[in-house]
Amino acid sequence: MGSLAMFLSVAEERSFTRAAAKLGVSQSALSHSMRRLEARLGLRLLTRTTRSVAATDAGERLIETLRPALEEIDYKLASLTELRERPAGTVRITAGAHAARAVLWPAIDRLTAENPDINIEVNIEGGLVDIVADRYDAGVRLGERLEQDMIAVPISPRLRMAAFGAPSYFAEHGTPQTPYDLAKHRCISLRMSSSGGLYAWEFERAGKELRVKAEGQLVFNDADLIKAAALAGHGIAYMLEDHVTKQLNDGSLVRVLEDWCEPFDGYYLYYPSRRQPSPAFSLVLDALRYRQ
Repeated sequence: MGSLAMFLSVAEERSFTRAAAKLGVSQSALSHSMRRLEARLGLRLLTRTTRSVAATDAGERLIETLRPALEEIDYKLASLTELRERPAGTVRITAGAHAARAVLWPAIDRLTAENPDINIEVNIEGGLVDIVADRYDAGVRLGERLEQDMIAVPISPRLRMAAFGAPSYFAEHGTPQTPYDLAKHRCISLRMSSSGGLYAWEFERAGKELRVKAEGQLVFNDADLIKAAALAGHGIAYMLEDHVTKQLNDGSLVRVLEDWCEPFDGYYLYYPSRRQPSPAFSLVLDALRYRQ
């Protein structure tokens, strides 16, 4: 099974270098193992170029067979931890930066201190991730972006966006009264790492929804830089309100268009419905579950 697991890792990573690092083996040993596997099966499983590695048709068929089989083995092994006095094992979660810092980390901090045999890996991703293909135990998404075939558990309260700027900016340029007025203002935009496009500001009031293409002199793909630019008086920014709660309270930033920023479903931890949670995962799930 070792060479088959190695093959699956190479196919998923599309790179011998990345797969070797992930598996903790040398690249030459991994390459040798793949050649022996192909020779044993009498099939070409991987197509190698100078820049990437891709599975052949035979390789793709083998992946379809291997992936559920290896997942089942992982779950069976994880279930053996029930025989231990203390839950143990590794839980892998993918999440966006804000969810990881604001929601996951406080719970993980407490949980790992109380359960030294549980290991947690959090990978921050800017776009949507296939948690089954990438072999994550769970992912974190906003409620409105959940897939129907997943079990979803709320792990945060409802969220709200905020449009804001420095007092000095509004003193010079005036205050927008509706989202339409933003066209006359300097807006500090967010570049989406997943699509490469600019984030369209979404507003809602009394059931009426608006999407505004915010434009201005500055564009960032980092929330902290956007906040810094707003504090320095460069324009109006738009992000989750808990990023700027302190600054709104102390007056260094001023909120605008508040009546156009209605709450929406918060973060959910989601995982495949066919999976039987391990004791370690069940503990993580319970620690993260939002309780009103």
